Amino acid sequence: MSRIASVLIPMPLPEAFDYEEPEGMDLGLGDQVAVPLGPRLIRGVVTALRDGTGGNRPLKSVAERLDEPRLPYGTVEFVQWAARYAVDVPGAPLAIALRGARAPKAKPTRVLEATGLAPGRSTPARARVLEAAAAGPMSGPDLARAAGVSAGVVKGLVDEGCLAERLVTPDTGFQPPDASRKGSHLNPSQAAAAAVLAEMARAGKFDVALLDGVTGSGKTEVYLEAAAAALASDPDAQVLILLPEIALTQAVIARVTQRFGARPGEWHSDVAPPARRRVWEAVAAGDCRIVVGARSALFLPFRKLALIVVDEEHDSSFKQEDGFIYQARDLAVARGKIEGAAVILASATPSLESLRNAEAGRYRWLRLSARHGAAQLPDIALIDLRETPPEAGRWLSPPLVAAMRETYGRGEQTLLFLNRRGYAPLVLCKACGERMTAPDTDSWLVEHRYSGRLVCHLTGFSMPKPAACPHCGAKDSLVSIGPGVERVEEEARHLFPEARIAVFSSDTVFDAREARRLVESMAAGEIDILVATQAAAKGHNFPKLTLVGVVDADLGLRGGDLRAAERTYQLLAQATGRAGRKDRPGRALLQTYAPDHPVMQALQAQDRDAFVEAEMAERELAGLPPFGRLAAVIASGPDAAQLEAFMQTMAQAAPNTPGVEVYGPADAPLGLVRGRRRKRFLVRADRGVDLSAYMAAWRARVRPPGQIRVAIDIDPYSFL
Repeated sequence: MSRIASVLIPMPLPEAFDYEEPEGMDLGLGDQVAVPLGPRLIRGVVTALRDGTGGNRPLKSVAERLDEPRLPYGTVEFVQWAARYAVDVPGAPLAIALRGARAPKAKPTRVLEATGLAPGRSTPARARVLEAAAAGPMSGPDLARAAGVSAGVVKGLVDEGCLAERLVTPDTGFQPPDASRKGSHLNPSQAAAAAVLAEMARAGKFDVALLDGVTGSGKTEVYLEAAAAALASDPDAQVLILLPEIALTQAVIARVTQRFGARPGEWHSDVAPPARRRVWEAVAAGDCRIVVGARSALFLPFRKLALIVVDEEHDSSFKQEDGFIYQARDLAVARGKIEGAAVILASATPSLESLRNAEAGRYRWLRLSARHGAAQLPDIALIDLRETPPEAGRWLSPPLVAAMRETYGRGEQTLLFLNRRGYAPLVLCKACGERMTAPDTDSWLVEHRYSGRLVCHLTGFSMPKPAACPHCGAKDSLVSIGPGVERVEEEARHLFPEARIAVFSSDTVFDAREARRLVESMAAGEIDILVATQAAAKGHNFPKLTLVGVVDADLGLRGGDLRAAERTYQLLAQATGRAGRKDRPGRALLQTYAPDHPVMQALQAQDRDAFVEAEMAERELAGLPPFGRLAAVIASGPDAAQLEAFMQTMAQAAPNTPGVEVYGPADAPLGLVRGRRRKRFLVRADRGVDLSAYMAAWRARVRPPGQIRVAIDIDPYSFL
């Protein structure tokens, strides 16, 4: 009996395509196959099989079943659910799920090993080579380095048959974790939380807990106990730990390795493609039982996912805003439900959405209110810049400079926090007032003094800083306005010429290896003053850091974003929480022009609950998340008139549904990007409305012209 296979292809196609299953192929759900699409053979995944008897249309046949791991049922179901939720084509999340499968495999390497034959002519250099080779196979260059000889000596031994060459395939296995190893000593509060989470993990069913602990309270040790319980309860169980920043992965991997005696799989954009392929295949086979990674690790083909941990769950980095748009925290809960897995959301400053779910009883709520060991929360004080401003042309106020001098004198460390990359965020001409922007884009160019270039952080465009204004031609007229981390570092070096100073931002730390090196240097006390963006504000533990100075505490409050106050509180609480994490007391100084703002008052009083209560009340009054839902429609096109006409057509096509309000169309704040005009709708819906279904119905009513692109963002985080 013939069967029809529905095959989902990782391309922007609206649905799975039907193909005939050849006789004897015996396909299964999740099989990777090659199917004809136009003139090419394309990789796809079987998402459904049904009886093909009585079909009234000819179908192309599946060309072959690929010799690749089958995607588990939970992964296939999750991919399709994610597409429906995000109102996107299912091929988009499938492309993320198959990213590792399409990466190249590691190539075999050539190694040399001793054959036992003695050389015809013995020399001290040859003897050292043969002695080094006795330790085991190694590459020619490595063998030469180990013996302290030239490559010619090694080659001579190969030619005489004393060394033999063979190909070695890199080890692709993962050591099984030992869940019985003793973990860290837990205080009573940690032990109580760990017991609840361990019970959740052992239960083998879907459940969600919010692990809400102040900075330095030992949340990592607690959720690792839950991971141990999940691994011990089932020999096939797998654990996923999601992190918001690549810079955090190495520290967490080290702690996981120490706890379980085996290195976990590592998954993020800095992992080389062959290593990514190795992790993907090991996860699919069930051989890799712990994965530590960034948000896309959520799409890995886990065979038996038992526990998902979302560390720093509040972090906006979990929101993917390009390509397939999704919020990894929300999708982690959905994947946990599909897989029947426990989910732990951990944070010192939980999102209002998670707090609301915990208050309503939908999530378990576990609180750690004290730091681990002898460490105490830092004292936080506000510096009113209206009363004690910095000197002209400077950005560090006298009270902050004095505190830095005291800290440096005691041999302790300072963190200067400014969430703004580069040297200056704005470059303008003092002759004509022209603001330097990227070509065909409204985004300002940021000066980077290290490289001598002006950079657009939105599009990646960069250019050398010109000697004259491109608009009016005036020479030496371009001036830098405002501070970035490079400018703050310059000021710190002027004030403390003998201090060891470093910058931690995505412009100075290019990959995970460099981030690890800088973090280790700071932890070892080899840096006196660290000037950093948010890359250093979360998760790191620096024993000698006792002072945090926030250069511009008001920065995140500008711009009219509905989450501005929440994000600012979270970011500054995380940044100030880096101070005093060991036995030395810490303090934080926040420079602000708005000391009476509720965020600043809450930070100074360290009264998160009061801030959350006030913010929740405002959101509830407006029907905004977490009491309502939001979605955004972003349309772009090269022709302004055509885009405006399409947006009016789309506005008229909006379904009239109770509990849904549509605002717009309006120009996006960044109205021009890469030569394309941009307009937006904002949709607000009551909690009871299926917002994804509403947006899908609206999208189906309109067909954008060829040059206009439309993106839908469920629960938007950016309003640009």
